[in-house]
Amino acid sequence: MTHVAVVTDGAACMPPEVVGKYEIHVVPFQLNWEGESLRDGVDITPTEFYRRLRVAKRLPTTSQPAVGEFVKLFSRLSQEAEAIASIHIAQEFTGTYKAALLAAQEGAKVPIEVMDSRTAAMAQGFVVLEAARAVAQGADLTEVVRRVKALIPRVHLLACLDTLEYLRRSGRVRNLVALLGSALSIKAVFHLYDGQVRLFKQVRSRERAMEAMMGALPKRAQKKGLHVAVLHADAPAEAKDMEEAIASRFDCREVYIAEFTPVMGVHTGPGVLGLAFYVEG
Repeated sequence: MTHVAVVTDGAACMPPEVVGKYEIHVVPFQLNWEGESLRDGVDITPTEFYRRLRVAKRLPTTSQPAVGEFVKLFSRLSQEAEAIASIHIAQEFTGTYKAALLAAQEGAKVPIEVMDSRTAAMAQGFVVLEAARAVAQGADLTEVVRRVKALIPRVHLLACLDTLEYLRRSGRVRNLVALLGSALSIKAVFHLYDGQVRLFKQVRSRERAMEAMMGALPKRAQKKGLHVAVLHADAPAEAKDMEEAIASRFDCREVYIAEFTPVMGVHTGPGVLGLAFYVEG
């Protein structure tokens, strides 16, 4: 029997090999597109999603995992584990955290701790990975929660959108879109921290955006080990270049390349480049 099962949602954008290695349970979001209901990352891959998105006349809509999905998963895991740690995208963006919380209250057979990661994408993934590593080291639920809560304030996410059009059409982060207005030549770098998205920097090219994001690392990395993931939405070549540049400049404990899953890509569009990172304490 597994001592503590680790659960997250598809917004974590975790590399499949990491999910498999640590036996992390991922609850997918739902995409509703042209009459189809597709489970994000299950029924449609990121590659297929971005291919369709580039020519689509209408954006798909997304649905958060239902309470019932969490109830079923928690019930099954209760037969396999002594406790469950469920870690999710910041509640400012979806009701996923609340859905998991409600499910945990519906007659759970084992202790369940539902936590808001206060972030998204692979920044959320790093928080989940911390929980999974704690479990692998034999931690009980109390210790898993302690380590997760200690890491959450240290994880940052920076991202440059190739276009603001998808953000505008999705209706998310309206204040930032209004702030940037119609300056189409501007590449905006955003910072996601503690459930809030803020404008980090405005530059004139993707190359400068990449440098601006990497330029944020030395201030935090210093001489301590850096954990970093390069995020991308259908931009694998640029992501690889960025990964190599980071690996050559910094003392990295680990470096991943992580794709934006479809549920994230609906709101950002293709061409996103970003960094999720934290420095060892």
